[in-house]
Amino acid sequence: MAFDFMKKLQKDEGTTLVVDALNLAFRWKHNGKTDFVQDYIATVQSLAASYNCEKIIITADQGSSSYRKNLDPGYKMNRKEKYAEQTEEEAAAFKAFFQEYEKTLAALENMYPVLRYDGVEADDIAAHLVKFQARYGLDKVWLVSSDRDWDLLINDTVSRFSYVTRKEVTKANWRDHYNVSIEEYISLKCLTGDAGDNVPGIPGVGPKRAQSLIEQFGDAMSVYDAVPLGGSYKYIQSVNLHAEQILKNYELMDLLTYCDDAIGVENINDIEGKLINED
Repeated sequence: MAFDFMKKLQKDEGTTLVVDALNLAFRWKHNGKTDFVQDYIATVQSLAASYNCEKIIITADQGSSSYRKNLDPGYKMNRKEKYAEQTEEEAAAFKAFFQEYEKTLAALENMYPVLRYDGVEADDIAAHLVKFQARYGLDKVWLVSSDRDWDLLINDTVSRFSYVTRKEVTKANWRDHYNVSIEEYISLKCLTGDAGDNVPGIPGVGPKRAQSLIEQFGDAMSVYDAVPLGGSYKYIQSVNLHAEQILKNYELMDLLTYCDDAIGVENINDIEGKLINED
């Protein structure tokens, strides 16, 4: 059976569901299920019904980002190392999962636009859709992903639903989730990094110190411009020593600014063909 998502009492009209395909598929992986094509489709359709979506768009990774690998060869290298340490049983289960995932994508392609390109991540495709909402006629968007990186895309008409927490992140409830504003979120990430993607932050700068720096200087780029910072605290000296990491992290993590570079012109043309010229 599909997962049971409660129907919303008040529905927004004219919305589009944008699904982080592999991220959602891990729901079944974590539950040890290897036969989930129909459950996956039913779950997507249930979510679309809950948010009264007129359109569904599937975004899918095809390997890790070539763009980010060129910027930083260590990008997501921690995941590759983790997979290399799998037992034979774990490797077999992972292979079976991906075989079912590929079947799921093939089934979805017969129903909805599936956007997937070599060396491009779903994050960037979703960011491109949000960046050009008007071009694609996406009046309102519900993102389906448990990846908090997708919160970089939140705005007045874009919100995220996490199947893991069963919670929504919207502009209205943003402060329930973060101690910085939507505009400051990218600065927080650039200062603290992303351990999951193997993107280092400034050593000694955690969320609280990052927040303090943002409050003092305005954003991470302004912190960079102010280097060398005065002060004897170790984390201040660390900022001075590792300031270039801030610039690199913008390129690695600022989805809205760099998504088109990460996707490439040819793939963007394909997206436009599928979504604008689909009729």
